[in-house]
Amino acid sequence: MQLASILERAEQLYPERIAVRDGALTLTYRQVADRARSLAGWLETRSVTSGTRVAALELNTAAYLEAYFACARLGAVLVPLNFRLSAEELDFILRDSDASVLLASPELAPSVAALARLGSLPSNLLWLGERPEDPLLTDLAGATYAEALATLPQPGRAPDLPADALAHLYYTSGTTGRPKGVMLTHGNVWTHALATVAELGLSDADTWAHIAPMFHLADAWATFAITWVGGRHVMVARFEEEAVFRAIEVERTTLSNLIPTMLNRLVRHPSAETRDYSSLRRILSGGAPIAPEVVREIMRVMRCEYVQTYGMTETSPYLTFSLLKEHLKALPPEEQFRFRAKTGRPCIAVELAVIGDDGRPVPPDGRTVGEIRARGATVTPGYWKRPDETAKAFVDGWLCTGDLATLDSEGYLDIVDRKKDMIISGGEKVFSTEVEHVLYSHPAVLEAAVFGLPDATWGELVTAAIVLRQGTSATAHDLIAFCRTKLTHYKCPRAVHFLAELPKTGTAKIQKRALRERFAAS
Repeated sequence: MQLASILERAEQLYPERIAVRDGALTLTYRQVADRARSLAGWLETRSVTSGTRVAALELNTAAYLEAYFACARLGAVLVPLNFRLSAEELDFILRDSDASVLLASPELAPSVAALARLGSLPSNLLWLGERPEDPLLTDLAGATYAEALATLPQPGRAPDLPADALAHLYYTSGTTGRPKGVMLTHGNVWTHALATVAELGLSDADTWAHIAPMFHLADAWATFAITWVGGRHVMVARFEEEAVFRAIEVERTTLSNLIPTMLNRLVRHPSAETRDYSSLRRILSGGAPIAPEVVREIMRVMRCEYVQTYGMTETSPYLTFSLLKEHLKALPPEEQFRFRAKTGRPCIAVELAVIGDDGRPVPPDGRTVGEIRARGATVTPGYWKRPDETAKAFVDGWLCTGDLATLDSEGYLDIVDRKKDMIISGGEKVFSTEVEHVLYSHPAVLEAAVFGLPDATWGELVTAAIVLRQGTSATAHDLIAFCRTKLTHYKCPRAVHFLAELPKTGTAKIQKRALRERFAAS
């Protein structure tokens, strides 16, 4: 089982088909495969072999896709780096993973310079482009991508590797401490790619836009699934609304997966209503919960099938899809919408269970809340060099996700909160996502985050941070009163803070921990 064989298959079946569009660069599958073999050859000259860690600090580019396959060919372990992290955070990951090579974008040269000052820059540096003209980097040795691609390609087919051979190390955002390296094997990634091909009906007619960052599994899985079927990859280096619209309209994107905050920004864009979405057959959201009102707006504006996904880095990532079962397609539109806006039913590659506080599966009544647990061929074997953390994450072979959900009679899950985000106010459980969904239905609200703050009387106070839509206005009193028309009193915010922007992770997820820390100190 070898991930590199996915590209070899595409080269064999679709040699002259356009594989990648990256700005002005257009590559066929034969060219991508040749470049990946040359990159593998260059890595081999730097003593990269099976198990060697290779870090990548890069935007969404053709070179990133080639790096995934070059490392797979050698059995090396790719360590994708979140380029929005601080130098200190990147320093920790490079030291923890013991990476011996860094593949870096010239656009991210300041971060590379900072790593050099911290002493964690790997001994081998490859610029995925031209050598940057930065005075801070003049003393750093580093080859250019053109030099690497001139290397004699590694000949022959890639060797087979066992399913449990390590393929990738994805570091979590570290919301509960130091980031942990999630280990994904060739078997994990291979099985997940094949499962998504089946679930989403992927084919060589598809064009996938890489919009969410390729350092994160919200998008990286498509590197393998789309290549497997000979589809076309369109690179969007960074999330910018105009760049995304161009990828959809000009490159004729058929599907992509975006973080909810990205989708919210797209459909609220002033030009959203006038754009051409005719090429889209499906738009997916994943990486964070999404409010039903945002789902309605996506479906109304983009006029294509919407699929909600749910997963984790630890599960390669997808665990569920809100794809409708055949008999549900006969329901009235509003009933169909109710299922499309749910977290979804299990992916064919995994088993899921929703376990209550009593340790038993919850009844499929759509009301009783329990923790989602998962097992299957796409689930991580554990955390890099963290056997204690690995042991804590599993119970009887099931991965404990930390996500709370209900299960309905059709087998569809609906997440209500993260365990750590659930608020206990006056002894009552308040699920932050339920309150957020109500706030998103207010016409003045662009973004909302609900969290608990310590309180001597109530234990925790339900608190909201709000970004208003441009050209609208609302007061804290307005929003609290609005919530009271739709929620029982103890679920309603006691305090509302207005911000110009909510803090977000490198993958555009809202950071509630940062909000709790900010307002607890105020």
